[in-house]
Amino acid sequence: MTSGTGARVIMNMQVQKDLQRLGHQANNQVIDFVRRLREDRANRSLRLAPLRAAGANGELLIAAIPPHHAALLLRTEERRFTVLAVREGAAAHEELSRLTVSINPVSGLPEVIDQVRASDNVLAFSSQSGPQDRAERSPQVRSPASVTPLPSELFADVSDDDLTGLGVSRSLLTSIRRITSREQLDALLGDNVPELTRDVLLALAEDVPVQDVRRDITDAWHTPGADPEDWAGAARHPALVSTDDDAVLDALGDSFEAWRLFLHPEQRRLATTRFKGSAKVTGGPGTGKTVVALHRVRHLVSQLPPGHDRPVLLTTYNTSLAEDLRQRLRKLGGDDVLERVRIESVEALARRIVAEERSVDLGYPLPDDAAMSLWHTVRTETGHLHYDADFLDDEFRHVIIANQCTLYTHYRGVGRPGRTRITVKQKREIWELVEAYRAHLKASPRQTTFDLVAAEAARIAGERKRDHDRFLEYKEEQGGRDLIHREAASLMGGSAPRLPFRHIVVDEAQDLSASHWRLLRALAPEGPNDIFLVGDAHQRIYAHRSILSHYGIRTPGRASRRLTLSYRTTREILGSAGGLLAGQPFDDMDLGDDTLDGYRSVLTGRAPEYWHAPDWQSEQRALAALLVERHKKYGTPYEAMAVAVPDGTAAAQIAYTLGTSDHPVPVVEIGRDGVPENASGVRIGTMHRFKGLEFQRVFIAGVSEGQVPHQRIEPYRLNNPDRYRQEEQRARSLVFVAATRARDELVVSWNGRPSRFLPRDVHKIAHSAASLLKADSPPSSASVA
Repeated sequence: MTSGTGARVIMNMQVQKDLQRLGHQANNQVIDFVRRLREDRANRSLRLAPLRAAGANGELLIAAIPPHHAALLLRTEERRFTVLAVREGAAAHEELSRLTVSINPVSGLPEVIDQVRASDNVLAFSSQSGPQDRAERSPQVRSPASVTPLPSELFADVSDDDLTGLGVSRSLLTSIRRITSREQLDALLGDNVPELTRDVLLALAEDVPVQDVRRDITDAWHTPGADPEDWAGAARHPALVSTDDDAVLDALGDSFEAWRLFLHPEQRRLATTRFKGSAKVTGGPGTGKTVVALHRVRHLVSQLPPGHDRPVLLTTYNTSLAEDLRQRLRKLGGDDVLERVRIESVEALARRIVAEERSVDLGYPLPDDAAMSLWHTVRTETGHLHYDADFLDDEFRHVIIANQCTLYTHYRGVGRPGRTRITVKQKREIWELVEAYRAHLKASPRQTTFDLVAAEAARIAGERKRDHDRFLEYKEEQGGRDLIHREAASLMGGSAPRLPFRHIVVDEAQDLSASHWRLLRALAPEGPNDIFLVGDAHQRIYAHRSILSHYGIRTPGRASRRLTLSYRTTREILGSAGGLLAGQPFDDMDLGDDTLDGYRSVLTGRAPEYWHAPDWQSEQRALAALLVERHKKYGTPYEAMAVAVPDGTAAAQIAYTLGTSDHPVPVVEIGRDGVPENASGVRIGTMHRFKGLEFQRVFIAGVSEGQVPHQRIEPYRLNNPDRYRQEEQRARSLVFVAATRARDELVVSWNGRPSRFLPRDVHKIAHSAASLLKADSPPSSASVA
């Protein structure tokens, strides 16, 4: 609330884009202006000048922001201002004055269009004469054979009424009708057009049918009762962001922080909808799934009654991602939200539950490599050397533990869909190996595995939930009466059975195991908004394939939604990465299929860059040269760049080479728990470690045949084709994940033969590391945006 001569100042997404384009100086000046306007709207130093009326209940103003900027504002009430646009330079006032300002009749949002710049941008990319300039030329006589056909309009099949009905700004129709190429469309969209217009045109350009665009895009933006003449109503649209909180001002102009302020309508709807039960959100990299999850948590906390408990759980599959979620939620909601939310990885959650159960002693979980080594030991001891250790580990984790097989009779009857068929005799031998494995774990000093911990935690939580359900049934039978003895027991130190959480939000859901889902289902009662999960099977980097409905997590109909717009990865990078998965089948984390069809980017940029080297050492030296170049010549901070490699050995080797090269590069390795806070240097890690991260420039090294995918899967090609397909698909997903961590640039390198996953003509477009290393200094032959 404001008082006295203060004011409330609102921002729209187009202002955020203006500030990103204009840079830090403009950002700081606008923030200072907003603070002064909030404090005293009558301050003459604000230099507010009337421009023109906006309908019957609004007024447009121009504010000079010394020394070089100006802003366009909408005033709809005495104390309410909406910042619509920012320009710089001597022509700033003139540019703001000519802007077309209107209310979109579909979204109900105020929109700003520069028709002059829109037209100029489209015409600047005209490769052939269009109808608009053909009429200006003097007529020439040509034979019919010499006439060059005019290029057709990109949106010729869509009428003006359809375009505007879908939400395209009417003032852009003239420019849109001149577009004949994708380059012209990109030029138009690159000039900060309204989001709804951008989303619709991008979809239509990808040949999405009008009816599908209306269903998937327009309906999400539609605001019932939107009045294109009601400026006061438009200024109160929930998509606009108030600057009352200084944390909002701190995020203005920062492309990495925009998620805190502005949500796509579909994202906002998912974050705030009341679901009857569980809900699932899927989508490709950069579509804002984690953003939705974080806003969902904030919304759920806002609906809680006052208290000091933590009835909301925010979880993901590893500790480093959980810590990242904690930091981002603090930015989004502050300590007030954090105090009502428990944030921990599902592994940490499972370990805590088991540790709190005094009757259970599983021992400490073995590292993954030690757990695998133990399989080699029991193979030798039992004489069953014909079973591969990788196969045994996979069978133990994803068949035996996943199906809660504690006896051979359980295992003998369990189904193994999608896996190689095995005989009853083979099952008996495998069970013998499993018993030997478990015997080793129980021997002193007692040890366990992360999967066994998760299974035990799920068992413990399941028993507690059954007690809770029985208590509720008894209470209902008694009509809420005759529970005096139980309530008294609670007061005397015992407690009536209760579940720890009311709401659970899961990020990176595709990588959770069956035991994880059993555990989470047992931690919250079934009911409205119980479990909200986000994930993408295309980014599954572990071998977990879980069917949610089998664990009591059902998301039918509109409780399952799919996001299709990427706000992080450019169209060029996305197209290259998407090619890795073309033709591969993927599930929707339940009984259905998922696809990347319709998945598209709102960003354009450079095509991925490829480098080949004669050997691994040369590839590492070339990588060092490229990193130094990006830092010194183009000003990219080292911490905004990252190097992904196939395995931990390669990560250690690259870290050493970069630190000791002729042009030393500071490095920070991404460990199981992420990187130390405020650590400076290029991030280096395996592709597994890149999940959930984001960088300005990503370099994927060692993408050589035999390494990606690893040659160890080759024996499966003939003797276990199903396993081979699974392992190859997982390897593809790993590269896909690493590639889509890049925001502005993706660089891929290899030594020897390139991986089969790379484009077939990659040799023709790749740069030579050998030629790069001949130079005395590290410039490359490739241009960098």
